Amino acid sequence: MTSTGTMTGGCLCGAVRYTCASDPLLCVTCHCKNCQRQAGSALSVIVMVPEEAVALEGELRTYNDTGDSGATVRRQFCPDCGSPVFTRVDSPPGMMFIKAGTLDDTSILKPAFHCYAKSKQDWVDLGELPSFQTVPEGL
Repeated sequence: MTSTGTMTGGCLCGAVRYTCASDPLLCVTCHCKNCQRQAGSALSVIVMVPEEAVALEGELRTYNDTGDSGATVRRQFCPDCGSPVFTRVDSPPGMMFIKAGTLDDTSILKPAFHCYAKSKQDWVDLGELPSFQTVPEGL
């Protein structure tokens, strides 16, 4: 990924907007069943950034989900249009994930790998990117 300086984005109806003053630290596709359900699609593309770099305008609603590890996964979405916007987790500390589809410009994104390939849809071709049955060690 190349440097962009600032990323901006928001929900479908425009009630939620955000600015991120950081380049993406990591971009991955997640195929876990909960991401599939939240996205209403075969996968979710997420972008890891430092929490402190994100400024929010508008209000989000949070659904507390539970990950495989038992840890809380805070899925944040627009209460008006339902667009999933952020995913917040305790590990890695100080990081959060932006749902890539909410970014105004995704041209610099290039997913590094697929996670939760064990639950991918049969018709999804993972291509040449590395894939992991769950989450790779150290993430």
